Amino acid sequence: MMVMEPVVGTVVVGYGRGEAGDRAVTTAADLAVRLSTELLVVHVVDAGDYPVDPDSASFEAEAQDALGVAHDHVAALMGGLADGPEWKQRTERGDPVTVLAELAESCSASMIVVGSRGGGPGGLLSRVLEPSVSHGLIRHQTRPVLVVPAGH
Repeated sequence: MMVMEPVVGTVVVGYGRGEAGDRAVTTAADLAVRLSTELLVVHVVDAGDYPVDPDSASFEAEAQDALGVAHDHVAALMGGLADGPEWKQRTERGDPVTVLAELAESCSASMIVVGSRGGGPGGLLSRVLEPSVSHGLIRHQTRPVLVVPAGH
């Protein structure tokens, strides 16, 4: 029987707000522990990170507060894990597929983990308004991409 060494390389996870993002982070953290590697949590800024009124005098402050809330939420998720991995968190701007792929390449990631919005009418409408990150990664990656299904 051939014994294989564990894959060593950062696990990169794309984090978006909501249950799918939380499930992706906790699944990726579990994988990073099992692979004895580090976890890199990446939030790519999207429209949900900005206040509704771009002309508001407090627009930038509100946007920074929203990013801080997302950052704190991930920290709380990771802090709630009994045996979590070593981890880092980054906030980036740009196309999520490109950002995640470039970060995975730069740290020789063993895999990229993302959540799924799920199926049904809500998922379909969401895909029309915003392209699927998981589909984009799967089409353009040479490393494994794990898509964590939506919770039910």
